[in-house]
Amino acid sequence: MEATKSQTDQPQLEIHIGESHSDQPGCSCRIKASISSALARFHAGYFRISLSLSSQALLWKTLSNPPQGAHSLRRMLGFLPTSAFILLWSLALSTTVALSVLYLLRCMLHYKKIKVEVGNNVGVNYLFVPWISCLFLIQSSPFNSPDFASIHFILWWVFTVPIFILDVKIYGQWFTKGKNKFLSIVANPSSLLSVVGNLVGARGAAIMGWREVAIFMFALGMTHYLVLFVTIYQRLQGSNSLPTRLKPVFFLVFAAPSMAALAWDSISPNKFDNSSKMLFFVSLFNFLSLVCRPTLFKKSMKKFHVAWWAYSFPLTILALASAEYAQEVQGVVAHSLMLALSATSVTVTLLLMVFTAFKSNGLVPRTRQ
Repeated sequence: MEATKSQTDQPQLEIHIGESHSDQPGCSCRIKASISSALARFHAGYFRISLSLSSQALLWKTLSNPPQGAHSLRRMLGFLPTSAFILLWSLALSTTVALSVLYLLRCMLHYKKIKVEVGNNVGVNYLFVPWISCLFLIQSSPFNSPDFASIHFILWWVFTVPIFILDVKIYGQWFTKGKNKFLSIVANPSSLLSVVGNLVGARGAAIMGWREVAIFMFALGMTHYLVLFVTIYQRLQGSNSLPTRLKPVFFLVFAAPSMAALAWDSISPNKFDNSSKMLFFVSLFNFLSLVCRPTLFKKSMKKFHVAWWAYSFPLTILALASAEYAQEVQGVVAHSLMLALSATSVTVTLLLMVFTAFKSNGLVPRTRQ
């Protein structure tokens, strides 16, 4: 009786162990499925975060190192702690690397979605952003000794060549494709990211002393900026407009001329000459035109979305341009404008970081971009 009883107990024990082992593969499959689902919803628009942080690092570096003979208002910002700048630069670098790795995984696991994104009138423009972010990281790098010059040289080529390849693809499309790819139909404010990429590359080349390359990149960017600006200004009724949640992208309208002012400031032998000033004034006017129309962004602000990060980068570039303008003019009004724009840029970036931390569920979209 005892032997029989022990024999009947033994299979029960074996069945229980078998069930516990069978749960593990199912659990791992669910984890893989959730990761794959998250990567499927991930898109290039998330690189807005790295773009904002990397440009913000450049702003902090510029403000915390006032040149000799700077105005007293500018020298006040020289007390910004160096450790804060290094922390911000490190955060921008880690964010860019993390987002790039996630996007690379998406390319491997969801290649069809990448093809859809490349064909999207908004999504394709954000393929410029990771390379632009990396160029900003080079320009704001705390490692500026001569030992790193060769590294910066190599990295500039690594990050600029993809921008030029995307230029050839997108600009060539506008010239040669059929009616569905006419610029008057597909143009939108996010198209200005291609211009920004060329101008950031031009500034980087000028800083390293490659004036001819810098002029080439600047000419390419400004030619298409003029075409894009006029096209967006006179866009046809029925053309593909931006969804409501992407209205913050309109801020790129003043980011491009601000970046052009900075690029020409690096190229021109005369620091922030009349050409740079005119570009800065154009960007300032476009900024005021948008700020005076808050109803344009009212609906997009009802629920947090990654598109909110589109506010930060243009404000940062405008603040950078105002810093160079104030340094050239050396007036109280110019420096007050610089302080106001810089404070606005830093505040907006900090608020976006807080919103992102506490409302991260708003970063998981159900649709593209």
